[in-house]
This record gives sequence, C-alpha cells and structure tokens, in this order.
Amino acid sequence: MRLAAMASLPVLPVAWFIALQDHPVWMPIAYLGYLLVVIAIPGTLFWRRLTGGTGWFTADVALGTAFGLAVEALIYPVGRFFDIPLAALVMPALALGVFRAIPRRVVETKPTPWWAMAGVMVAVGVVAAWFVRVGSKLIALNGPAALRPDSDASRNLSLAAELTHHFPPEIPYASGRPLTNHFAAFDHIASAHWISSVELDVLTQRMVPFAFLLLTALGAAAVGMVLTGRAVAAPIAAGLTVMAGDLAAWPWTVNARLYTESPLSLGQLTNPPQAFSTVLLLPLIAVTAMLLRRKPGQTRGQLAALFITAGILITALAAAKASAVPLYAVGLAGAWVYLTVQAGRVNLRALDLGSAAAIAYGFIFMIVLRGRRSAVEFQPAKTFRHLMDGMTELHTTAALAVIAAVVVIGWLMPAAGGLLIRRRLPRDPMVVMLVVSLLSAVIAAGLLWDDGQTQLFFVRTGFIYGVLLATWGLGSLDRRQYYVAAPAMLIGVAAIYWGRYRSEDACTTANCFAQPLGVALVIAAIGVGLLGLLLRANRRTMAVIAVAAALGLTVSPTVESLRTFAKPALTAYESIAPGGIEAGRFIRRNSGPDDVIATNLHCREAGAERCLTGSYWIPGYAERRVLVEGWAYTARVDDSYSTNEQVQGAYWDPERLRLNDEAFTAPTRDVLETLRTKYGVQWLLADERVAEPPEELERLAELRFQYGTVRVYQLYPRPTGSPFPSPTPSCPTQTPTETPGGFPTPTPGGSPTRTPGGFPTTQTPGGSPATQTPGGFPTTQKPGGFPTTQTPPTQTPDPCLTQTPGSPSQTPGFPSPTPTQTPTGFPTQTPGGFPGQTPGGLPTQTPGGFAGQTPGGLPAQTPGGFPSSPGFGSSTPPPGGIF
Repeated sequence: MRLAAMASLPVLPVAWFIALQDHPVWMPIAYLGYLLVVIAIPGTLFWRRLTGGTGWFTADVALGTAFGLAVEALIYPVGRFFDIPLAALVMPALALGVFRAIPRRVVETKPTPWWAMAGVMVAVGVVAAWFVRVGSKLIALNGPAALRPDSDASRNLSLAAELTHHFPPEIPYASGRPLTNHFAAFDHIASAHWISSVELDVLTQRMVPFAFLLLTALGAAAVGMVLTGRAVAAPIAAGLTVMAGDLAAWPWTVNARLYTESPLSLGQLTNPPQAFSTVLLLPLIAVTAMLLRRKPGQTRGQLAALFITAGILITALAAAKASAVPLYAVGLAGAWVYLTVQAGRVNLRALDLGSAAAIAYGFIFMIVLRGRRSAVEFQPAKTFRHLMDGMTELHTTAALAVIAAVVVIGWLMPAAGGLLIRRRLPRDPMVVMLVVSLLSAVIAAGLLWDDGQTQLFFVRTGFIYGVLLATWGLGSLDRRQYYVAAPAMLIGVAAIYWGRYRSEDACTTANCFAQPLGVALVIAAIGVGLLGLLLRANRRTMAVIAVAAALGLTVSPTVESLRTFAKPALTAYESIAPGGIEAGRFIRRNSGPDDVIATNLHCREAGAERCLTGSYWIPGYAERRVLVEGWAYTARVDDSYSTNEQVQGAYWDPERLRLNDEAFTAPTRDVLETLRTKYGVQWLLADERVAEPPEELERLAELRFQYGTVRVYQLYPRPTGSPFPSPTPSCPTQTPTETPGGFPTPTPGGSPTRTPGGFPTTQTPGGSPATQTPGGFPTTQKPGGFPTTQTPPTQTPDPCLTQTPGSPSQTPGFPSPTPTQTPTGFPTQTPGGFPGQTPGGLPTQTPGGFAGQTPGGLPAQTPGGFPSSPGFGSSTPPPGGIF
C-alpha cells in the first residue's frame, strides 16, 4: 500500500511542468527547487518539531510547507530592511537547529492509504488542467494581449517590484507615501525572484498563483485528516476545494466578482494576498485544533511550542489579508464561549489565541497600515442590489429578496455537510468555530459594501470553512454510506444543470428568477425521494442522501467557469503603451534601484475623455518607483465603473503633479533640475498617445530609448560654468531589434555574465576575454597574448553597451558587436566601425558609466545574483551641455 501511495506522487511534478509548459524549462525547475529547499523541507522540520506532527507524514509535509511560507513572510522583510534580500536562505540552517534542539515527540504514525493519496492526486490533476485551460490564459504575458491586462495584474506586479528592492515599501506608482497594503504575499514573490532569478511577471502571474492553488488543495486535505482523524477526508476535502462553489441557478449570474468564489476563480488569480491568506489559514486551523482539543499528557514546553507556531501563523496571516484574521477571531470567540459554558470556567487556551489575534491585527493596522481607514462601509443589502443591477432591469423588492435568498443559501450550502458530523471527541469546539466563522463571513458580505467589491473577500475567505465543514460531515460516514452519497451528489449536479438549461438567456420577466431554481429543486427532491425508496433508507441514510444532493447543487458554478472564463479578462484598449514593457526593462538594466521615473501617463486609457487614474504598470516592468503615475486605488478588476462610484480622488500633492506634468508639456531647465534634485527623478518616460513630447525636451534631456509610442529620456546635473568642459561620453539612442513578426526580442535577464569571483568578464581590444587572478581582479591580455601583472582595473565598463547574459562586455572605446539603431533604422557607427565622434574626435559615450558598488567595492547585484547595470544619477553632461 505504501508503494502504491508513493506511485501516485509523480502526478504532482508532472502536473507542475505541464501547467507551466509555456515557459523556459529552467524557470519552473528554479522555482520548484526554491520551494523544496528553502520552504518545504525547512517548514516541515519546523512543523514536526514545534507541533509534534499530525501522525500522517503526508499531512505534515503539506501543512509544513504552508508554515514555511509564513516563516519566510516574516524573515524576508527583516532581511530586506538590512539590505540582505537573500535572508530566506537561512531557513534550512535555522530549521536544522530547531530540529536538533527540540526533542522528538512520540506520536502514533499513521500510514496514508494508497487510495487516499490517489484521490488527492486526482484533485491536483484537475487543478493543473484548469490552470492550463483557464488560469494561464487570464493574464497574458507576451504578444499584443499583454498590453491589455486588468488593473489588478499591473498593480500586483508593481507591488512585487517595490518589495523586491525596498523595505519599508512606498507606493511605487505614486512615490513619496508609505504603502498601506497587506504585502506578505509579495514578500514571497520578491524573495523567490532574488533567489531563483525567475522574472517577476512570470512569478506574479503564473508560478506563484499556481503554487498557491496546489497548496490550498493539499492543505485542505491535510486539515480534513486532522479534524476527522480519518484518511478518507483527504480526497473529499481536496475534491470539494477544487470543484465546490455556490448555488447559482441562473446562467447570467456566473461572473468573476460574485460567484465561483472557490480557489479556481478569477479573484484568486488576480489577488495574491487572498490566495496566500487561504494557504496560511489552513495550518492555523490545524494548530488551533491541537490546542483546543487538549491532548492528554501535553507538557508546558509542548504547549509553548504550539503557541509559538500559532503566533507565527497569526502574524503572517494578519500581514497577508485584512479579511482573514477577523473571521478567524470571531470563530475563535464562538469556540471560547462554547468551551467556557461547557466547562464552567474560562478557557485560557482560546483566550490566549484570541489575544494573539487581536495583538497581531492591531500591530498590522497601526504600524503597517498606519491606521488608515478602510473604504468598506456599512450598507446592508447593497451587495445584492448591485448584483440585481447587473442581472436585470426589474428593480423590485421581490426580485431583490429572491436574489439575496439564493445567494446567501448558496454561500451557506457547504455547511449542510456539518449535519452529518460525528465528533470523535466530546465537547469538540472545532465544529462551533467553523460554523461561526462561515456565518460571520456571509453576514459581513451582506452588510458591508465597497465600490471595489472588497467586501466579497470575506466570502472568499469563508469558503474554506464551508469546505472543511462539508468534509468533516462526509468524512464521518460509514463505508457503505459512500455508495449512497455518490449517486445522491450526482443527482444534485444533474438538477442544477437542468435548471440552467431551462433558464432563459436573459431575465426580462419576474418568472425568470423562480423558474430555473424551482426546476432544480424539484428535480433534486424527486431524485432524493426515489433514491431513498429504492434503497429503503432509514433516517440516517436519508439525511446522507439529502445533504449529498445539496452539496452537488454547488458544483455548477465552478464547472461553468471552465467555459466562461477561458478567455483573458482584457480591456478594450491598450492600458500598457506599445513599447512600454521594453522601455521599462531598458530602464531596469541601466539604472539603480533608487532611481525615480517621471511620466506623462496617468490615465488607465491614454487620451480618454474621462480619466481613470489607474495606470500602475511602469514600476512593475522597470522595478523602479514612479513619481506620479496613477492614484486610483479602488479600480475594478475589469476596469469598469459607473458614474455613482467614487473610484478616485484628487492627487494629494498638487505641486508635485504640476512639476511632473510640466516636464512633458513645458519643460525648462529649472523644472527638470527641481525634479532631479528635490524628488530624485533621473528618467522621463513619455507616451506619445498622451501628447507628443516637445522639441525642447530633447535639448534639455538625452533621448536614450524609443520604441512604439514610448520615449525614454535621462536627466543629468546642471552643467558647470567651465568654458572648456572635459569631454565625456554620450550614448546613442537605443531601440530594440525586431523579429520578422515585428515584436521586439526580449532580453532574458539583462545582466552581464560573471566570473567565479563575482566580477563581470571584460574583453581586451583584441577580443580575448579577461581572466581573473586569485585576488579577484581581471587581468587583461596584451596583443601578444600574454597576461599583464595583477593590478586593479583602472577603467570602467562602457555603459553604452547593453549587456545580456552570455555575452561579455567590452572595454571602453570599442563598440558592441551588434550596432544599436536610431529610430530611423541606421546604425550609429562610422564606416570604420567606430562609434560616432564629436568634432574633437572623441567617441560619444553616455555620461557616468560607473557600475554601482557596495561599500566593500564589489558590484551591486540584481535579484539573480548578477552585477547591476550602471547607475547614471551622478554623471556629468556631455561637451557643450545638455541644457
């Protein structure tokens, strides 16, 4: 049996590589290696030593991996604050120390049956198939569709870039203000970017969401085993996590905002904090069960280790998502009341957990969120009114009542599984906790309102509580009762599909609300009755048939999403400027992490009559802060908003906005110098769709890059008063080369190659690569081929050379093997192959050119460990002055 269980495990890596087959094979290998070595193995060691384990090794691995993510989310910000972005690499050593320091507990080992493991792997296969069919197509990374993403995708990428280079973080697309946002999920993305070298957009939009989906299914399976004490709960929990949803009897109600709130939904993919919070919530529920169930023989040291585990998870969860900790705390309060009443005395364990939740939430609210008031308001039933507005023109009280009833019943439907629960332990408080948390999620979504629909995140968080209740109920059945539950669940699936088939395509009369739901309920009732008569079922068996059929009614929305959401959620216009992605990556290669960009692009749709200031994409691809790009924080996922929704306000610093815009409309030497000295602006990104840059701008700043509708300029210090300035180099404008299809060829990493000592390789005039001495300095070669003596280099690399991985850089004064081109298509070289020269005969090079160095004299490094490209902030203007 153990061999059969192990034989099903290859499904997991096979599903991983199949789902990510569109990317270079090294990327999924690198991120998977990071998850295993830095997260999963240390996290499992932490989990088994601190909690004692669950008894099932497979469950410990799933829960330990999630716990490893929580530890990483707390370690990375500390490391980033002290400029140690690779701090997560300490986790294996830290885990080994904990493993050796804490004695092993004697826990009964329980083997995982092969059929349970195989059932979980079936759910994993469904997740992979869904991701290939739907998830990987929702947000395009390449081609024309990549210019039309939803606003959440661009904002998530920008937040990941900000956490990659800075802590404490600021708002990357409107720099100058602290970021008041839950950012724990972006800590993981940034740490993975540093260690694995996988591009941020691939991590943010592909690999990390897919990993969270898998961990949610595996974690639910593990928690189901902990709650029920039975291995049969594992495939049930994984299957319900993947396939369950809400009750939706009308085909036009299936949308990305209200329905299909399972992990397989658009909301999970476009909101990494929500997906991350679900992953962290599962081990927290498991350790809460270990504490509240009072296992006999627990010592004070063991209790302290359990509370430490819970404290780490609660803190990470509070930093991940605002809706997660309140629901957990309310459920915990219900469990505390139940235990206190049953025992006749105050339950200190639940009280301590509740106090930890309150402290963590208060700390995050006051320190991270800086006491910022939420945009969520108390407006009962407005969620259902909004749904009615999108469904039909019948704005009647009866229609609102029907819609609200069906939606609420659908949200609560998984709790029907709780009717079948058989508690293994007397006075088990976990049932009360799960029920109260689910009820509070539904109440919060019905009473609260936000223009961005953020109140629905309560339901998305509460979904996992409903899944665990249904799992606990179905996992309590006898073996023979599963033969009854399976056909009953199929009856529910058939009933809801028949109701959809009988429904109209659009709702124009009052009957359209009642007819499909009535048909579905009648078919389900008839099927349940006939199955009960056929089996001569007793009361317990009839309850099993009815509950299973009710759970089957919730499968429809998730299955429907496989067809409905198979196309990317694109905007009708190009929210990213043509050439903007290439321009952002050009700035990233040729700037330091503290450089600031100014842009004339503020509107989500350039040149629109009504401006939605929700443009966020520049910091994501440039990985640099933008002075003022967008400041609308409540923009919808699909970029739609109506006249009565306040999705944006006035920018908080009118003077900064005025200077920013004048740089592109009426540039002067004083305006640009103020931007450079006061706000740290060193780059200007102009989008021609907004306005054609004035000719004066090209005289005051140097055009460094032009492609599509984007121009990139660089600012330099005000020229000195010397009439004979020393000649400094000036680079030609660069444009990316094009493939026959017309798309620019991307640069995979944008970083130079390195020698083992960590220095970039250089070339001598003869073209031979330099070697390195033991001291770490490269030795150049004379024309005869003999190396010179060991001396530190006296010349800096030529910043005009845009370096790519695998191609060595060159010494100053020699052109790149492939000449760059001006916008007209002509190379900037003379017939002799040398760069363009000034009247004095000196080659024109860009100012600056000094590689960014650390205090120790070593080149600064990018997330992959490669030396960063030169920074230009301290350069001098070319002969004659830029201004």
